[in-house]
Amino acid sequence: MPDTIRIALETAPSNDDEKVVFDGLRAFNVAVIGDPQMRPVDVFVRDDAGQVVGGLVGWIKWRWLYVSKLWIPEALRRRNIGSQLMATAENHAWNEGCLGAYLDTFEYQALPFYQKLGYELFGTLDGFPPGYRQFYLRKLRPAGR
Repeated sequence: MPDTIRIALETAPSNDDEKVVFDGLRAFNVAVIGDPQMRPVDVFVRDDAGQVVGGLVGWIKWRWLYVSKLWIPEALRRRNIGSQLMATAENHAWNEGCLGAYLDTFEYQALPFYQKLGYELFGTLDGFPPGYRQFYLRKLRPAGR
């Protein structure tokens, strides 16, 4: 390590510079808690032509499913499609031995929807974005799964 260092704020960093930080932290984490075995979990809604028209994007990491994005076009809402997407991702996670699932949503989005599916609130970030709140929810794997 050099004797002289400087702190440099950069708002347009290179991918290589960011990679140093990501790789360093990942190596530290793996040494302590093991490889996250991160893998994608995506569930799509496709039209008759096979084009994606909505879906769920997430991943499994350290035996937890994270639902990063869930979106369905307005014309397909209120048809139980969101519930089917979540159930498909969750069933896959339970079959993969996941301990639970977690996600976040803004207050103007889908908090009641996720609570109806059995997700419980474990955190709230007030003022994110300004004037709103972001909610963090989780659902533990059902007993016997």
